[in-house]
Amino acid sequence: MLETLRLGGNGGDVTYRHNFKKMFSVGKLEWLSHLSRLKEVDLSFTNLSYANDWSQDISHLPLLQKLSLRHCDLPSISSSSLSLANSSTSLTYLDLSDNNLPSSAIYPWLFNVSSNLVSLNLSSNQLKGPIPEAFGNMMAIQELYLSDNLLILAENQVRGDSVLNEIGKLPDFMVLDLGYNLLNGSISKNIGQLSNLQVLRLAGNSFDGDVISEAHFSNFTYLQKLDLSYTSLNLKLNSRWTPPFQLSQIMLCSCKLGPHFPDWIRTQMDVLTPDLDISSVEYIDISASGISDSLPYWFWGSFHGLKYINMSFNQISGTFPNNSIHISHLDLRSNNFSGPLPHFSLDFWDIGTINLSRNKFTGSGAPICNITYKGVLALLNLSKNLFSGVVPDCFESFQSLTALNLGDNSFSGSLPISLGSLTSLEMLSLRGNKFSGELPSSLQNCTKLKFLDLSDNELSGEIPIWIGQRLSSLVFLSLQRNQFRGMIPHQLCELKYLQILDLSVNKISDTIPPCFNNFTSMAKKVSLDRRIELHLLDEVSSLWFIQLRYVDEALLTWKGTKQSYPQLGLLLAIDLSCNKLTGEIPEELNSLQELVALNLSRNFFTGKILQKIGHLRQLEVLDLSRNKFSGNIPTSLSELTFLSILDLSYNDLFGKIPTSTQLQSFDPSSFSHNRGLCGPPTSPNCSIVEPPPGKPAVGGEEDSDEFMKWFYAGMGLGFAVGFWGFCSVVFFKHSWRHSYYRFLDNAKDWVYVSFVLLKARFVRRIKGLSTSCTR
Repeated sequence: MLETLRLGGNGGDVTYRHNFKKMFSVGKLEWLSHLSRLKEVDLSFTNLSYANDWSQDISHLPLLQKLSLRHCDLPSISSSSLSLANSSTSLTYLDLSDNNLPSSAIYPWLFNVSSNLVSLNLSSNQLKGPIPEAFGNMMAIQELYLSDNLLILAENQVRGDSVLNEIGKLPDFMVLDLGYNLLNGSISKNIGQLSNLQVLRLAGNSFDGDVISEAHFSNFTYLQKLDLSYTSLNLKLNSRWTPPFQLSQIMLCSCKLGPHFPDWIRTQMDVLTPDLDISSVEYIDISASGISDSLPYWFWGSFHGLKYINMSFNQISGTFPNNSIHISHLDLRSNNFSGPLPHFSLDFWDIGTINLSRNKFTGSGAPICNITYKGVLALLNLSKNLFSGVVPDCFESFQSLTALNLGDNSFSGSLPISLGSLTSLEMLSLRGNKFSGELPSSLQNCTKLKFLDLSDNELSGEIPIWIGQRLSSLVFLSLQRNQFRGMIPHQLCELKYLQILDLSVNKISDTIPPCFNNFTSMAKKVSLDRRIELHLLDEVSSLWFIQLRYVDEALLTWKGTKQSYPQLGLLLAIDLSCNKLTGEIPEELNSLQELVALNLSRNFFTGKILQKIGHLRQLEVLDLSRNKFSGNIPTSLSELTFLSILDLSYNDLFGKIPTSTQLQSFDPSSFSHNRGLCGPPTSPNCSIVEPPPGKPAVGGEEDSDEFMKWFYAGMGLGFAVGFWGFCSVVFFKHSWRHSYYRFLDNAKDWVYVSFVLLKARFVRRIKGLSTSCTR
């Protein structure tokens, strides 16, 4: 007697489908045929990869109305199932999305069971080629979802004589989703035939440069959701145009709307929801739309009711009003907004995000404390603005805060102790400010931290051992350009998920702990997806999601190489440069076989370069310059096939440079100022005799500076002695006096010019040195 069967999960956010584990693994489905009274079946997010005859089994359910097999790994439909399909099925709702089904498998079966379909979802499959006109024969269809496939349209145009012409004849068609396919060309005004349309989604297609006018929307009286994002469509709409529809969602990211702010949006925001004093528009995304205008005066007045606003990546200017701003998600990054922070009031029932980075906001951070319902705020990004002063110590109530970015401002003073109350925090960036003092011990309470960037400040003290003991989930750690001193605590080796470690430009001394081989993510080959799954993604508030979508810190610049790595997680790096580290490189570093970049330059390391450094096969950046390394360059270095940046200059190395296709392609400066390196690219051959042990390296930075100081001191003293010696002689002998004075008068220009040229050469030499460690 069973009528409803639901064994599937809703899957939550399936943006990260590879991370979702199937709830059940189901074999064949022949048992369904015994449940002949079934009207609704939901097996979504179960494993049906062995149900080869699923379509035939479904056809034996004569009363079935709703079927959802979303993300089930369905096998292709067999030819035998096609012949047995029941064309008189009562099926009205069908969801086969996220199954990678090909056109050849699904279309024949679908059009045989489609007579009563009202809603059809085939999104995220492998449908290819033109959209069949047979969709126009589904006389009952109201909702059609075909997004995220490989569909094209006949003659590459959305035209009146295409499939849309057929669909346009359907009386009750309400939802058309063709997003993220391969549609291109132009959109005909005949799309307006869909007069009952409520949802139009063409996002993610390539209508590059095509113009949309009021005529395209003239018949859309009932339209509620419009999504043309990432299409590069040019919306040329009259400034006095009044749309015939009332939208609740406006999604026009990357469309060409500018340069002026589109006034027609006001007509949507001014309409209030019945019985509520709020705008009926809930969602506006006009990001990257070429607007370079002041935000109109009416915008904040019509603001009530909006939950999501994204105007990022434009050139919009303006200030916030004095009244409270009610919002759930606000993204204004990369604009020209100015003035102080307003009073934000978040939607009590929604997780909120505020991203105001890359603007010109000024004043202090005190308004942070005035946020209403701060307990639901998940992200706060105020980076790259003009804020100054002390950060308020009022973070106790931000219980849901997952990402906090105050980087690249002029904040000063000590770090707020209340940061330790952010127990949900996964990303903290305070880089590029003037924070001073030691790290507050309360930070060790932020045990979920995965991304910690405190670089470019004036922080001091020793590196706390609790970073390694308590922040065990760290993937990214940067304390670069501060005043930390002391040794590298061996407890850092407990950060087994660490992928980027940057302690450069500090005053750290002693040796490298040999336990660096405990950095598991650097030592073991793990596929990128698996690494993301284990350490970066956790469905709701993943570091990857925060880093690339919200934080605007996706570019990590490697000091000394001027290389940018656009995706955190693809770079595994250690930078200990510009410190006072001593001793030899521990052999255990040979275990970090997934390391991509290693920078140990400008320290006091001694001994030989690791003989097995060639085992680091993924190495792309290696900088060991300005140390005291001695001996030969290991022959294993020639085995590194991905090496693109190499600097071994200013050491005590000697002998022949190993021969390989790659090493000989580097500039000779990569090997300069060593004791006796020879062979290409520094010299044609290796006739140079190895200097005796103990002989100082020629051209070392400190020796060179000392030599130049004595050189100029001696030159000045010699010039003074010689000059006054001549003057004393000519003072007593009248005939010599006139001769010498004439000679000196003629020579003074030569002396001046020579001195200026010598000085210029010296300045050029200093500027030609590789990147310095000065703050």
